[in-house]
Formats: sequence, C-alpha cells, structure tokens
Amino acid sequence: MKNLEIERKFLVDKAKWSAVSKPEGISYLQGYLSIDDDKVIRARVAGTKGYLTIKGKSETFSHPEYEYEISADDALELIQKYTTSRVEKTRTRIAAENQVWEVDEFLGENNGLVMAEIELESAEETFEKPAWLGEEVTGDKRYYNAWLSLNPFNTW
Repeated sequence: MKNLEIERKFLVDKAKWSAVSKPEGISYLQGYLSIDDDKVIRARVAGTKGYLTIKGKSETFSHPEYEYEISADDALELIQKYTTSRVEKTRTRIAAENQVWEVDEFLGENNGLVMAEIELESAEETFEKPAWLGEEVTGDKRYYNAWLSLNPFNTW
C-alpha cells in the first residue's frame, strides 16, 4: 500500500535533548475533525503550510495515511470552526545516527511532554537510537496526538 506510514515513537530525555545543537523548530497547531477507532481526520497548520490528513486504524507500527496540502488559512479556518480538540507543539527535524527524526515538544495542556518519531521503510528496518531517546511508546495510544487532544498529558 503506497499510503502506509510506518513509524516508531519514543519519549525523549529532556535533559539530554536540551544539550543537543539543533535547528529551529516549526510551530504546529492540529485540530481533530473526527476521532474514532477506525480513523482520525485532522487539519494542521505547520509553519506557513496547511494540511488535511486522514489516518486509518493503527496496526502497532503502521497505519494508512492520506495527507493533502491545503492553504494555511483553510487549515486554520477548519480548526477554528469545526474542531474542539487540539494539539499545539514545536516540531524539530534533526538528523541523528544517519536517520531523520522528528522531535515534538508539546505546548498548552500537554506542556512537558517531548516525543520523537522516526518513519521507516518497513517494520523490520533497523536504526540506531540517539543518546537522547528514552522509552519506546509505539502502539501506546496515550501518546497518539489525537488521544492527547482529548486526554492532555498534564491531566494524567
């Protein structure tokens, strides 16, 4: 399936991460139009770009994903008019151990949570873990952004 996202998620050791020299992150605002066991539909503003994304049911490491670029204004309008659950974060893309990692530092009610994810070509692909990675949380729904939008980290 060409629209299959295979990713692994990890918590980040905040002390080690803060010591890393890294590029500037991009602000993200995500609003959820639909969240259920079979799908998640979200609008996202990432910096100056907008996206509409449909994610299918997760199977541990993978899930179907369809993402379409839309204007940032349209994405913001969808978020403001049609969503009640949101996630705000700063995402930093960083190369480490010959891979590109996306590190999310959450804001708002999820402030204090820092997670990293890596997209893979296959579930069997091996990779080296940077020193700032912590516990793997792949498959733990508490760490899905859609779940965090309804059950913020600071309420756990």
